[in-house]
Amino acid sequence: MTAVNTVLGTVDSSKLGVTLAHEHILSSNAGIPQNFPEFLEDNYMDHIVDGLNKSKAAGIQTVVDATTVDLGRDADVLAEASRRTGVNIIACTGWWTEKPRFISGASVERLAKGFIKDVEKGIAGTNVKAGILKGASDVTGVLPAEETILRAVARAHHQTGLPIMLHSYSPGQVGRRQIEILKEEKVPLNRVKLDHSNDTTDLEYLFWILDQGCFLGLDRYPGQVPSPTARNKTLKALIDAGFAGRVCISHDWSLARHVAGDSNIGSPEKRAQMNPHGYLYIKNVVFPQLKEWGVSQKVIDSLLVDGPRNFFEGKS
Repeated sequence: MTAVNTVLGTVDSSKLGVTLAHEHILSSNAGIPQNFPEFLEDNYMDHIVDGLNKSKAAGIQTVVDATTVDLGRDADVLAEASRRTGVNIIACTGWWTEKPRFISGASVERLAKGFIKDVEKGIAGTNVKAGILKGASDVTGVLPAEETILRAVARAHHQTGLPIMLHSYSPGQVGRRQIEILKEEKVPLNRVKLDHSNDTTDLEYLFWILDQGCFLGLDRYPGQVPSPTARNKTLKALIDAGFAGRVCISHDWSLARHVAGDSNIGSPEKRAQMNPHGYLYIKNVVFPQLKEWGVSQKVIDSLLVDGPRNFFEGKS
């Protein structure tokens, strides 16, 4: 058992329960919630609370918020959402793929110090402490600034003991280089999760990641390419191979966002068209299909519990 930082205090890993391991409570840009809330959706807290309440009523107990500061992380919003709904929320520190222009010359050590502060003292002067570290690279591979951040995340891990989630581009097997860097930094790979791994159906690559000791984040549901059915087939293949306890399935879904009329998912109405289930797509759509394909109810019931718990506890 492991003490896990949530936005309202520590929770024992055995108490996390049904956990969505990669979601977004509120997505925008750095500083928008604090400085320009009028740029956000009207009544955005109502959207957040409603989404979390519906999730809780269906059995969701914990949500890992993958929103870094450059994605508009707001510790006060996360804490309020947790207080109003009773859902555990785990905040992250680190950096997404937004080019860190104003800290581009910062050393690994200086960046690590900032991430450690978020864990040990609190985020942005609040009492909210991060419970997970995040690094990111995408279609262009691991860019130099992203490597610096990833090494800083690794060093923050060594001081805090927190696990690491990685935004990765699975179709390009970018995780190979990310894992190589973490190996150089002596990070135990059972503390690392490669997210967006169901953006590929390449099982050989996914088995390679598992062979390194990492967890897999199958967190792009419903998704478009690959299709939801293709993603489910990948999940079932991993279950059949004995890896049900090493996968963390989730949606990568935002309950509220900035106003973006030109985006396919830029408004509550557009998001409802794309995914009317919100945080419950997996329970409402994925699990019934797995059951039709012969996956036992016992395994299905474990999928949102064992993988996340094993990840936070660092089990192999």
